[in-house]
Amino acid sequence: MSGNSAVDGVAVMLMRGGTSKGLVLDGADVPADPDERDDLLLRLMGSPDERQIDGLGGAHPLTSKVAIVSVDGTDGADLDYLFLQVSVDEALVSDRQNCGNMLAAVAPFAFERRLLDPSTFPRSHDGLARVGIRLRNTGGTATATVRLDGDRVVYDGDAVVAGVPGAGAPIRLDFDDVAGSSCGALLPTGNVVDTIDGIEVTLIDNGMPVVVMRADAMGVVGTESPVELETDTGLRHRLESIRLAAGPIMGLGDVAEATVPKLTMVSPPTGSGALSTRTFIPHRCHQAIGVLGAVSVATAARLPGSPAAQVARSTDPGDTVLLEHPTGGFEAAITVSFDEDGRPVAERSGIIRTARKLMDGVAFPRP
Repeated sequence: MSGNSAVDGVAVMLMRGGTSKGLVLDGADVPADPDERDDLLLRLMGSPDERQIDGLGGAHPLTSKVAIVSVDGTDGADLDYLFLQVSVDEALVSDRQNCGNMLAAVAPFAFERRLLDPSTFPRSHDGLARVGIRLRNTGGTATATVRLDGDRVVYDGDAVVAGVPGAGAPIRLDFDDVAGSSCGALLPTGNVVDTIDGIEVTLIDNGMPVVVMRADAMGVVGTESPVELETDTGLRHRLESIRLAAGPIMGLGDVAEATVPKLTMVSPPTGSGALSTRTFIPHRCHQAIGVLGAVSVATAARLPGSPAAQVARSTDPGDTVLLEHPTGGFEAAITVSFDEDGRPVAERSGIIRTARKLMDGVAFPRP
């Protein structure tokens, strides 16, 4: 990358991926040096500022995200995806986690920008293209299945994602080798249940490190609104204490300045789901639930004796796990087996998302 970005601008695409929104950039348009890259992203997003008024950020963690996409070609992958979480009110850019929602936008972006040629890319007779994506943040790969019509990405369809208005073309995401991608193991302590600050928790990483606990153990019902939970100062202090204690024993070290692990409080379902969830990411309460966070929580629900399994409605092992959240539900296809020593093995993790191109053009970062 060369030139003065503040004067010449930077080519960006604003995209919604699942229940998140952010900037998607070609890796060739981003400085290779991480410090220079992060400085550019902070200036593009308008951080630090709680309104991000002088940038493209949406003043919320779910709308202050960045995906950097490059052609890969290694290990059978077609694309390389680096996710960066840009803090809203701090000069902080984190690469310590994946984002499954923005992952849904990666393959469409690559076809839009012709990083992959849609006219020659292999597809099924009904236009479905399977794109291998390497997850640079933590390792592992995912396969995104998107629909093409000629040389165009199909965005219109009938798939509904809770928390997103309307419907869109389904994008199936299947995850490979993501168990333990951040913590080194699906259950980093080797236990289904640990106790932190007197609270039973499951410390789990099936693509996203999450601390799962019962809502009633934290003194809440688990069906409160995100605003109610965020304004409960006592609850937030207790959650942060648990999170800071969980970080080192999950192999994440000091997490005081990190965005992982996430925290999910679970309770019995109120509708047709398997269980109800309220997730902190980690200091704001999610209006829904993140993709890989949902995969980890749904996996926890498959583990007998876990806090999630204790409150979950029984489901057939072959069924998807429907997680209720503040704005609807999230289905995750999870298959868990157990090895000869009784240790759980995550065999299959798949979900459906939608994505949409919102804007394509040139952005001018703050000088």
